[in-house]
Amino acid sequence: MSKEINDPSLTQEQLKLVSKLSEADLNNIDSTLLSNISSQWRKVARVIGTTMNEIDNKIIGIPDVFYSQRVSYLVNKGIIESQGNLQTMRNSEVRLPK
Repeated sequence: MSKEINDPSLTQEQLKLVSKLSEADLNNIDSTLLSNISSQWRKVARVIGTTMNEIDNKIIGIPDVFYSQRVSYLVNKGIIESQGNLQTMRNSEVRLPK
């Protein structure tokens, strides 16, 4: 049985990059994440991968770990529900509240 390893933290370089995101960029990321979440449970990794493919030409170079942090933010705000460990994209799922 393999031990679950949490996703890595953002590097200093990545932190600099995401610190330059505007409020509009963050809203775009959040709304795109939400558009890829349904009332059925979906793996966070799938939601993030789909979102990154849709956003990549608008906001270049933002790492998947940051998108994962935005998913956690949406969960903490009560906008979406989660199950599993949100510190590992592959071992957690999200959905819109019923």
